[in-house]
Amino acid sequence: MYRKNTRHLQIPLTSHVDEMPEKLKKRLENSWAGVYYREFFTRLDETPFAVLYTDIPSRPNVPVNVLVGLEYLKAGNGWTDEEMYDMYCFDVQVRYALGYRQLGEGYFDLRTLYYFRERLSRYMQEWDQPAGQSLRTGDRRTDHGLPSKDRQTENGQHPDCQ
Repeated sequence: MYRKNTRHLQIPLTSHVDEMPEKLKKRLENSWAGVYYREFFTRLDETPFAVLYTDIPSRPNVPVNVLVGLEYLKAGNGWTDEEMYDMYCFDVQVRYALGYRQLGEGYFDLRTLYYFRERLSRYMQEWDQPAGQSLRTGDRRTDHGLPSKDRQTENGQHPDCQ
């Protein structure tokens, strides 16, 4: 059963992050993990992925933005699945980047990610259309990470680069 993840938007009254010394907490907030959380994770639109889940009342899904966020982190860091899962379970920065402030919160088995990939692949093959194709995190980007041509001005520069 699909359920949109909004839990990360409500910061708990106390958390493992709050127990850190103030300097370390600030450093965590200003690290890549804080930027990833604010600029990428919170902007992930989960609703296009709802087609991968049944409408029948059942156990709620692991948040799609967590699964997709992990896939991006895995690809960006060159991790294996096991390395990615270990980082998710034990690394404070990775958990912070995915909206978790408690170490024990959000546990799932690695198999869950495999099942998500399988459902996504099956959907793409059956419908010849990627689930989540309307996934946007800001400007559209090309495969090499540069702004798409439709946003460039007459002089060939992206408006944000002038």
